[in-house]
Amino acid sequence: MKSLRVFVCVVLTALGLLLWPTGLVAAATKVTTKVTGPAPVEAANSAIAAADPAYAAYDDGRYLTAMNLAKQAAANGEPAAATLVGRLFADGLGVQRDPAAAATWFGKGAELGDANGKFELGLLMAKGVGTARNPAKAADLFEAAAAAGSLPAKYNLGVLLAAGQGRPPDQARAAQLITEAAKGGDAQARYDLGQMYANGAGVPWDDVQAAHWTGLAATDGLPDAQVEFAVMLFKGRGVPQDRSRAAWFFTAAAERGNPVAQNRLANLHAYGIVYTKDLVTAAKWHLLARQAGVSDFKLDVFLASLTAEQRRQADADAAAWTERVNPAP
Repeated sequence: MKSLRVFVCVVLTALGLLLWPTGLVAAATKVTTKVTGPAPVEAANSAIAAADPAYAAYDDGRYLTAMNLAKQAAANGEPAAATLVGRLFADGLGVQRDPAAAATWFGKGAELGDANGKFELGLLMAKGVGTARNPAKAADLFEAAAAAGSLPAKYNLGVLLAAGQGRPPDQARAAQLITEAAKGGDAQARYDLGQMYANGAGVPWDDVQAAHWTGLAATDGLPDAQVEFAVMLFKGRGVPQDRSRAAWFFTAAAERGNPVAQNRLANLHAYGIVYTKDLVTAAKWHLLARQAGVSDFKLDVFLASLTAEQRRQADADAAAWTERVNPAP
């Protein structure tokens, strides 16, 4: 497995920009990253959101009503309403998905001073979705939204600074911004900060801090962080060794579809480490990991040693897991 995750490539789908947040960089290591989005749909403050009929309709799933009400409010100069219209177009809620229209409405929200509108437009510009790709302008928008207190904007500005996209590279400031987002409670930012400490990227190398932040992200439920933290627990790196807890995190990540965790869990069951030796369960997880592209020659040999009945049961269990997680339409 990759024990090192470093970050940064401003991409969506083919290029990879994620939902907020993700991604960062260690200069001397291979970059594999992401940026993030979108921000939670919310008005400028919770009190306004609670009293706003457009947001109430959105929360209730009455998207056409939300669209009509938000357009009326936007026409009256309400910044968050314009951003809400953009979100409806971006997600295709109540209307056909239209990234260009989303960019237009996010732009209106941004012009009216809405921090979420600035962040959302910045994301689209960073990705080149619905508007021309412009990392420099995206960075400006993230900067403005971050100044207004937007944690996702701080995170994504940090990602751009780490990658040197739209701004000159600045690992120290990137680390500062990612730290603020991590302290604000975002799981992916916590994971990325842990990786920064593990690799001395923008911060001093520190295994204890790496384990601390990775553990928080793992507890938040981020599968990649669960795998990394489980490895730390197994090795006692930056945290006291605890194989039982490590196995729990491998299991949690495997159940959420992480193929590396599935491979590790297969090994635990195959060799009776932490768990009681269980050949069928081991084969099930190995089959799932292999289907996702994670190979393991020793487990392939192990799989070939199963009886016909054990193999049938493992195949059935793997198929049942897949159907449960990704039910057929």
